[in-house]
Amino acid sequence: MAIILVVDDEVGIRELLSEILIDEGYDVRLAENAGAARRLRNELRPDLVLLDIWMPDMDGISLLKEWHAAGHLTMPVVMMSGHGTIDTAVEATRFGACDFLEKPIALQKLLSTVQKALKHDKPVQRPPLTLEAFARAGFVREFRRRLEQAAARTSSLLLKGVTGGMAEICARTLQAARAPWLDLTTLSSALTQEMLEKLAGGVIFVPDLAALGKMQQMNLSFALDRLEKQHLLLIAATGTPLPVLAESGWDSKLLARLGEIWVALPAVAGHVDDVPEIANLLLSNFIERGEVPLRRFSTAALNALRTLPWHKWSEAGWGELYTLVRNLALTSLDEEIGAEDVLRVMPAQAVADAGETLLLPLLDQPLRDARDAFEKLYFEHHLRREGGNMTRLAERSGLERTHLYRKLKQLGVVLGKRGED
Repeated sequence: MAIILVVDDEVGIRELLSEILIDEGYDVRLAENAGAARRLRNELRPDLVLLDIWMPDMDGISLLKEWHAAGHLTMPVVMMSGHGTIDTAVEATRFGACDFLEKPIALQKLLSTVQKALKHDKPVQRPPLTLEAFARAGFVREFRRRLEQAAARTSSLLLKGVTGGMAEICARTLQAARAPWLDLTTLSSALTQEMLEKLAGGVIFVPDLAALGKMQQMNLSFALDRLEKQHLLLIAATGTPLPVLAESGWDSKLLARLGEIWVALPAVAGHVDDVPEIANLLLSNFIERGEVPLRRFSTAALNALRTLPWHKWSEAGWGELYTLVRNLALTSLDEEIGAEDVLRVMPAQAVADAGETLLLPLLDQPLRDARDAFEKLYFEHHLRREGGNMTRLAERSGLERTHLYRKLKQLGVVLGKRGED
């Protein structure tokens, strides 16, 4: 049974469409705004989305663009619009919408459009993840403007304090649609003039300068001399200071040229409140690309990520966040990633620092409130660890079962079905 997500802020339209589609045998879910649509899309992976253009918190076109930028258009999307927005709905096809419905929606038009969309066999394009997907974070918007401004005035740009996957997200942001792309680390032979000519107008990317061997350093130097002639943009990333690279044998003149114009992604430590949202976006992207199994973060896990000691790690910390999210998705045994998973994959000292950070807010509370908050954390942790088994939880905590149930109810700990049984 196909799952159809209907997104419209008008309750009457949602209910009408729901009744019609349910009668036709579809599994229908409803969202009243973009926030609810975003959550349900991540949870349900619908087969089709009917998306209204005008909504209060975020319009449908903006949500469509967000899904497009993040590589989340793994399902056909049909835009719904009034008479005054048909041109806008048609324009939405540029961002991945497969069709549109004009309000008021006729019954036969609705059913035929839904059937056509569900049979839509055009391969879903999965564009690379770019900084546009993180645009709700103000500091990312500012960094993106700084990045684009610098790239518009140079043919060679250095990204400091970020490498690997996060560096690629930054570089992909500067790549024009359908422009050629070359990751220089994938080239083991000598770079030639003919290769550069085929790349004309595109991007040459180096995810980490420190990982380049001698041959690749020569290729980098060769490309630097020919960027402007071929209208190429070189984007190199490094988490290693350039003087350290010089000490390891790099040519000082080459490093000086690479370091002429650079930008640095603001450190994670200064934007920890944005970590949960960014982590969710990264996880969704990994899932959509088939790199990791279906996973989701628990609220406790996201809070644990936010409170990790980012200030004690590398210059920026974004590479660590990218790697950490991917590692968690690959090594978690359950579909839901818990706080204990976050601490499990961290170095011992980081775990100690994170544990201390997690407990700091309790110290600002009255003793009774702090004790209750700690006990709730304690029982929720062990309840997850024991898979909801109340007998084992009672043994671990040293409490008699009747008293344990009373305690959990008092603290507001939610039991799963197994715990209730």
